[in-house]
Amino acid sequence: MKYVLLLAVLAILFFVLGAKRARGAKEREPEARRPAEPARPKAMLSCAECGMHLPADETLPGKGGVFCSAAHRASFESRQGPA
Repeated sequence: MKYVLLLAVLAILFFVLGAKRARGAKEREPEARRPAEPARPKAMLSCAECGMHLPADETLPGKGGVFCSAAHRASFESRQGPA
């Protein structure tokens, strides 16, 4: 009978220690496993020639607006004439 009691006490002790160790491992989760923050939305502008929307940092500035390519900028500025 005393061996059964001793076995039960040891089982409870291992269970409690195992639960503490598992909880500690979850609290110390490395930074690499945490999900990264989502990227911020970028401002979108439309091409003055074709109307295509693209991020502001990818546009080409020109006379009369912003453009998606150098060809559209040249086409738009040639139609507008000298300013």
